[in-house]
Amino acid sequence: MFSVCLCLRYQAKRILKYLKGTTNVGLWYPSKVSLNLVCYSDSDFAGCKLVRKSTSGAYHLLGSSLISWHSKKQACVALSTKEADCIAAGSCGAQSLWIKKQLSDCGLILYKIPLLCDNTSAINLTKNSMQHSSTKHIEIRHHFIRDHVNNGDCIIQFVASEKQIAYLFTKPLNKERFNFLWNELGIIDFKCVN
Repeated sequence: MFSVCLCLRYQAKRILKYLKGTTNVGLWYPSKVSLNLVCYSDSDFAGCKLVRKSTSGAYHLLGSSLISWHSKKQACVALSTKEADCIAAGSCGAQSLWIKKQLSDCGLILYKIPLLCDNTSAINLTKNSMQHSSTKHIEIRHHFIRDHVNNGDCIIQFVASEKQIAYLFTKPLNKERFNFLWNELGIIDFKCVN
């Protein structure tokens, strides 16, 4: 109990330090951008040291503008990086389908939303409906994304690790890499702009 309290206290201090250091930071939404929805999905593998659950991270960009993001500990323990990335892609895909529905209510119809993932095994799993011995442990509910790929709602594409924006939520990064990915999201320091 005492170690949990120390851990929470440490995390609270880190959050407050982060907030204090980012008071001038905000999102930039340029006026003339294409209205294409692009999603980035990633996960760490067994990143939680306590229960060994993975964390999913996702970003949704409309054109070059960030409109949605999430980072969440997965509900179950993944047995492989392939499974962890499939779970992350599934939750990212569900969010992108909700965004697609909201945009269609506003008159913007989108087809085959690109969902970018850096795990080729997870991408191949969504394209191949055959059950192999290496995938039979993955629960049926994690094959949600495969159905939507087959229906043409979204398409999972490979993104190189250097361009994987979702690393901000799932990987430890050095300062240069962190700042590069921030710029890719359209996050700017307004103090430097003026």
